[in-house]
Amino acid sequence: MMPALNKSPASDTLAQEYLVFRLGAEEYGIEILKVQEIRGCDRVTRIPNSPDFISGVTNLRGVIVPIVDLRVRFQLPVTEDDDSTVVIVLNLNDRVVGIVVDGVADVLSMDAGQIKPTPDVASVLSSHYLLGLGVLDSRMIVLVNIERLLSQEELALMDEMAEALAG
Repeated sequence: MMPALNKSPASDTLAQEYLVFRLGAEEYGIEILKVQEIRGCDRVTRIPNSPDFISGVTNLRGVIVPIVDLRVRFQLPVTEDDDSTVVIVLNLNDRVVGIVVDGVADVLSMDAGQIKPTPDVASVLSSHYLLGLGVLDSRMIVLVNIERLLSQEELALMDEMAEALAG
């Protein structure tokens, strides 16, 4: 279920590949090297008293994986999951985390010239989370620094949840 690879003409050693996914009508990108796999939405076990953006946890081949709903995290309208809703399983600093997105678009290669700084406007997404805006012809892709999306405290909470469920 891996998307097709679209190389931009400017691909070179400075180019970086991004997995592009949808949340509502917008496209977002994360570094492809952080992606472990893309899965359909499996059954998720809700954990009481966990933050609202954590949908729960799932068992992925014996590993308890916390699932983050990016729609909730980005304060976007939450829609009903459908056939295109997927979980992107990420490897972040030796932690496995799943993120729920509305769908995966493709993999794009962008060089530094195609990435513009984020505008200085008040945004739901803190510029702390953003790498920039990928601009390809008429397409604009919000590039997310996925490792900064969750605070150290939130990552520690996920670790505690996984350990409690595993042991």
